[in-house]
Amino acid sequence: MIIGDDWFTRSMLINTLSRADQSQTVKNASSGENLFAAVLNQLLMEQDLQSAVKPTSNSFSPNLGMALNSSTDKQNNPLSTDDPLRFRAIDPEKINKVLGGKLKGMGEVFVRAGKQFNIDPAMLAAVAQHETGNGKSRAANEKNNIAGMMGINGLKSYPSIEDSIMDMARNLSKNYLGAGLSSIAKIGAKYAPIGADNDPTGLNNHWVTGVTKYFDQFKV
Repeated sequence: MIIGDDWFTRSMLINTLSRADQSQTVKNASSGENLFAAVLNQLLMEQDLQSAVKPTSNSFSPNLGMALNSSTDKQNNPLSTDDPLRFRAIDPEKINKVLGGKLKGMGEVFVRAGKQFNIDPAMLAAVAQHETGNGKSRAANEKNNIAGMMGINGLKSYPSIEDSIMDMARNLSKNYLGAGLSSIAKIGAKYAPIGADNDPTGLNNHWVTGVTKYFDQFKV
């Protein structure tokens, strides 16, 4: 058949050309093989060098790890500070020995509030003692208010003495120590300012000396 003969002829021609191309390719490959291998090796060496010099996003640096750990420790340990009125450990029973009236037995609460809000429990106890005459004031007995905390309608009322202690600790830590007032005198100037309109009898004149006296009783 003409078609068959034509197909056979084309197939023979293609095979002949393919063998010729393969023969020529082998000759060319033998002459360029070494050059190709050298270029490939050079590229691989450069890639390895870049990988060694330029760290990936997952690389770990010992110094960076130390910095991150240090930062984490500071965040997780807010009690570490040089501020003299920030939290310090104190035995609750040492506080209980001097507490009376509505404050009696509240030593553990003062320590817990101090730790939670990063303020010296002795400072909290001293303010409460001065504000209430050591737990005997009308505000303490009728409103469970042991720190003279004011609200919209005057003295605040609390469900319990513990609630009042916690609110006082929050207020002193955030609005006083947190504002850089790091001494009893500085706190007193804002907490109980002399000549305040809500202090007609001048009791604020004695706030700093009174709180300091109670605070000193807890010194080691």
